[in-house]
Amino acid sequence: MKTLSKIYIWVIFALLYAPIIILVLFSFNRAGSLNHFSTFSLYWYKELFRDPTALNALKNSLYLAVGSSLLATVIGTFAALGINKMRNKFFKNALTSVTNIPMMNPDIVTGVSMMLLFVAAASMPFLPIKFGAVTMLIAHTTFNLPYVILSVLPRFKQMDKHLTEAALDLGCTPAQTFFRVELPSILPGVISGLMLGFTLSLDDFVISHFVSSPDFQTLPLYVYNQTAHEVKFSMYALCALMVFVILGLLLAVNFAGSKGKNKKAKVLPMGGIQ
Repeated sequence: MKTLSKIYIWVIFALLYAPIIILVLFSFNRAGSLNHFSTFSLYWYKELFRDPTALNALKNSLYLAVGSSLLATVIGTFAALGINKMRNKFFKNALTSVTNIPMMNPDIVTGVSMMLLFVAAASMPFLPIKFGAVTMLIAHTTFNLPYVILSVLPRFKQMDKHLTEAALDLGCTPAQTFFRVELPSILPGVISGLMLGFTLSLDDFVISHFVSSPDFQTLPLYVYNQTAHEVKFSMYALCALMVFVILGLLLAVNFAGSKGKNKKAKVLPMGGIQ
């Protein structure tokens, strides 16, 4: 059984990571072909930085990912705070369930609904909305919100409530209590929600397809348009760079987390330091 479980795990890992490894490997192929590997070269990476359309799409994607994840993190953190402080358990559970619905909805349903909403808004003379950067920012922030709330809300439940009560008793205002006591306690959840929102926004295609405009194109939309013809090997280089960046971020986060755990491990239960 142990041998079969090991084989099963290796097969799963191969299915998950073999396409990524092939993509990264052939991004260094000078021949520009998937049939054979000629020589190791950075030629396609140089071509990537000579392609203004691809770089503009990357810039738009980063703008959307950073902006929507920051907005969703701020709104989602305060939403989680409000849900956590609700006293009516029935209404609290109902609101939590409603918050989780967008995560279970198919992306195409969310994309079509957002498109219809913006079309209706654009028809109003006092609310001029044009499809493009603004509509995509609103859409990306909207679908990131439930993931941020899902990441932050458990941190509020795990937090020691006596710390908040002690801060209020010592003269802190509710705002000071939140920023000085509660926010440091929930910070890991906030950072997780921020990174999750950034990744989801950077990767999104379906919702962006319905709320985008020809003059504002993100990287997934640009790659999709490339598949209608022949995909440039510079796209392989671009995807490989994204893999390297995400891998670097994950290593940095894991290193910071392990370093924080080591510091906590050195603190004695009575508050002393070894």
